[in-house]
Formats: sequence, C-alpha cells, structure tokens
Amino acid sequence: MARYLRLRELQREINLGLNVVESWNGANGVISYGKGGGLATNRRDEQEMVVACLRILQAALVYVNTLMLQDVLDDPAWSGALASEADRRGLTPLFWSHLLPYGEVRLDMASRLSLGRR
Repeated sequence: MARYLRLRELQREINLGLNVVESWNGANGVISYGKGGGLATNRRDEQEMVVACLRILQAALVYVNTLMLQDVLDDPAWSGALASEADRRGLTPLFWSHLLPYGEVRLDMASRLSLGRR
C-alpha cells in the first residue's frame, strides 16, 4: 500500500488495468443483457451453467476479435501503425463496441466469415 501511495507510475499502471477490467465487465453486461447481467436463480447448477455459457461467449468474442485484428494488421496500410510500445500495449481483443445486443441478427449458415482470407 505504501508503494502504491508513493509511486505515481504504479498508480497509473493499476488504473489502466482496472479500466480494462471495467470495460470487459461492460461487455459481460451486453452479452448477458436478457437477465440484467445477474443470475436469476438460486440453484447452483443453473448458476454454473450461466457462468459457463458466459465464458464460452467471451472466448468466442475474443477469438473473432483476434481474427479481425489480424486481418486489419495484415493490410500493408497498417504495417507501420503500431510503431511505439504504447501502441502495441493498447492493442487488445477485448472490445465489444461492434456487438448489437438489441438488434436483429441474421445468420447465414451457408456462408462463413471472411476473416483472415485476403
């Protein structure tokens, strides 16, 4: 605690980490918006199922985001975009602004996402 109070750089690092966690918690709220982000049951087996499903959806979101990032960064126009260490630190697949929790989703099971295919 004394180190935290004394070192401004440590305070900044912890604050940045907390911002990432809070952003990800916001994504959890968007993913599980139907129940208000909370567990609507007292039954342990149902709670475990809800948490397991949330983790699967989180992993799928990170996977798709990683594929999208790789696709964008593979573009020659972006080759020098992440020149500094701060730029590379800021790159994360933990974004969710492209999710539409209240929108209509149309699935075309006969086609695949074109991620990673140029």
